[in-house]
Amino acid sequence: MKSRLLLAGFAAAMTVCQPVFSAEPGHKTAQDALYPVSPLIVTKGVDSIYPSVAGDFMVYSTMVLDHSGVVRVSKFSPKAAVREVKPMVVDEAIRFGVAVQDGSVGYVSNRLGPISAWMWRGHGESHLAIISGATYRGGVIPYHLNASSDGQVWCFDTPFQKLRQNEMLSSFGKHPDSELIGQLWRTYDGDNFRIKAGYKATKAGNDNKFDPPSLYILDRKSGDLTMIPNAFDGTISPDGRKVIFVRETKGNYDLWMQEINGGELVQLTDSPFGDFEPAWSPDGSRVLFVSNRDSAGAVTRTSIYMMDLNTNSITRLTNATRAVDGGPAWMDKDTVVFHSNRDPEKPQTKLTSGWNIWQLKLK
Repeated sequence: MKSRLLLAGFAAAMTVCQPVFSAEPGHKTAQDALYPVSPLIVTKGVDSIYPSVAGDFMVYSTMVLDHSGVVRVSKFSPKAAVREVKPMVVDEAIRFGVAVQDGSVGYVSNRLGPISAWMWRGHGESHLAIISGATYRGGVIPYHLNASSDGQVWCFDTPFQKLRQNEMLSSFGKHPDSELIGQLWRTYDGDNFRIKAGYKATKAGNDNKFDPPSLYILDRKSGDLTMIPNAFDGTISPDGRKVIFVRETKGNYDLWMQEINGGELVQLTDSPFGDFEPAWSPDGSRVLFVSNRDSAGAVTRTSIYMMDLNTNSITRLTNATRAVDGGPAWMDKDTVVFHSNRDPEKPQTKLTSGWNIWQLKLK
């Protein structure tokens, strides 16, 4: 295995925003936004999370009370042309929405008992099973579903530890803790099911109590199913040849990159805190990710970052006093969308009890 530990070279290239203080002693003002940030989708009483963009479409997941669903909209007019992947059976939960450039929508459902991955073809009532076999028997639990923009390469992760499998199956259709709604990366964390006060910082040395999951990558053309151990939350490169994923080691989360055909494995980040939820840019040159590296590993204070894969430089894109920013995706080469619990009225200083979709302009 060949690793490339990049953090040492990041210091000069990383853009970091420090808190802004007024001249008056003891008085702290709000942090200034690093880039223009504005609410994109705000729906009262509905949690909107994890946007996914491909072609002319944006897909995001919703949760209200104990109902979870997936919605597709036009990325040019997010409040128009709304289509929802609707439940087919009583108490069905639909999660992990994925946009495909032809308008198809990937999702995960519990309609068959255990949870399984599907793709609605974007019109009519035709739904294609993304992977069958063990998913129907509950042996493979597809979480963090993702895909290449053309829908030809899919990835998801799953645990093998029975305790974790049972917890994930039983919680799939339930309304989670309000903070966990927008922090799906905590699925495999040992403190995932504790109350807020029990959350540990994501910091090297805080051991995870559960066995690591494995990442599966399905090539629909060849039918090949590739497994990468100790990996989750993957994002597929635009050419379908590489995957960037999260690996947890003794409480520390870092980003890694692997050629799907078994080529070189590369470690992209080496922060002592948490880096997660990667999203590959359409041109393959950059990757967005979420981190709490500037909040000493605090679970409830995360920001969006961007890494240039050609220069290894990292730029911090969002900051706020206490916000949880997560689930980033590329609307286009100069626009990023993400979810956050920021207050739409005072996004830099106050929080809400719900989650909304936001956008950020790089230029």
